[in-house]
Amino acid sequence: MTPVLTGLRIVEGSAFVAAPLGGMTLAQLGADVIRFDAIGGGLDFNRWPVTDEGISLFWAGLNKGKRSIQVDLRSPEGRELITEVIVAPGPEAGIFLSNFPEGGWLSDASLRARREDLIYVNIIGNPDESTAVDYTVNPSSGFAFATGPTGSQIPTNHVLPAWDTATGLTAAVGLLGAERYRSRTGDGQLVKVSLTDVAFAMVANLGYLAQAQLTHVDRTQIGNDLYGAFGRDFPTKDGRRVMVVAISLKQWQSLADATNITAHLPAIEKALGVDLRKEGDRFRARDAIAAFVAPFIAGHTLDELREIFDAQGVCWGPYQTFTQLVNDDPRCSTDNPMFAKVDQPGVGRVLVPGSPLAFSEIPRDRPVPAPVLGQHTDEVLAEVLGLSGHEIGLLHDKGIVAGPIF
Repeated sequence: MTPVLTGLRIVEGSAFVAAPLGGMTLAQLGADVIRFDAIGGGLDFNRWPVTDEGISLFWAGLNKGKRSIQVDLRSPEGRELITEVIVAPGPEAGIFLSNFPEGGWLSDASLRARREDLIYVNIIGNPDESTAVDYTVNPSSGFAFATGPTGSQIPTNHVLPAWDTATGLTAAVGLLGAERYRSRTGDGQLVKVSLTDVAFAMVANLGYLAQAQLTHVDRTQIGNDLYGAFGRDFPTKDGRRVMVVAISLKQWQSLADATNITAHLPAIEKALGVDLRKEGDRFRARDAIAAFVAPFIAGHTLDELREIFDAQGVCWGPYQTFTQLVNDDPRCSTDNPMFAKVDQPGVGRVLVPGSPLAFSEIPRDRPVPAPVLGQHTDEVLAEVLGLSGHEIGLLHDKGIVAGPIF
């Protein structure tokens, strides 16, 4: 059985999170993703986190399953080689994904002059193409003022680059949409996706923009509470913390039964004038509910709660560090078919995920490591451009291309 995107060739020119993630998402579904970098590595080649020897785990994590080539991008010869790889013939080739500025030798016009049906997906910061990154977009989105401890006057950024992640996945969807359009019409196109647009669209999609327009009230920080329903974190008997969530009525009934608070609920409803069958009323009564839930959770260890909550169908999860995640959670282990232990060159044997997508008709491929920088330079030049060994050797001699760096 072959992966769903087998045969599709994508050239990736990228740095940081969104574009590499978009390319890797497609590579893990079987596409041939060829990433090009300047000789010695691009802007993200040494990005943290790193091993004790300084090898970037970030770079290894976001480039799994791709092919890597190193080219002198400052030289006309190097730029011409990359252009030829991007516009190389083939019905499933001529696809370029990048977050580099769409201009100069990488402009859509320049590349499209070489291949009219080119698909070019370009990730940009702001809609006007001025610079923005996740860590500047998120503060602008409003989320930082809705994140953090209750009553805080200081906005709180999140650690997860959520908008980079969402933009990378959106770019992958856009690329597949453009490829389907080309397969039906024969026409390529330039697709722009803005980090800010992705973030602000999601603010609107979740109803927060409409809320601000209609109520003229800003959201405030509520700590780890879930907005609009009951959800809160609690300490356990053994010094851990858990998050319990009751959005649906079934989840609420399961939590009430598991924590033995059902008998107290009529009093809460009467005292506060709420109907706890409703999500919003559970949010309004969250402090009163928590006053009964907290003693139950504080009286049990994490393992005891796991047994009770799982038996009752409670929606919950433990707070855990990255180390606890990889050491203690079976979902983050080879028990989960998404994961496998893989030998990553320069790093060692590590737990690596494949695609989170599980197709019923296609067995999951074993996850593969990221390539060594420049590992496939000669292979790509020979296979895609048809260069001979002698021609490739001359390019190495002139410093136009480079092979693998181990």
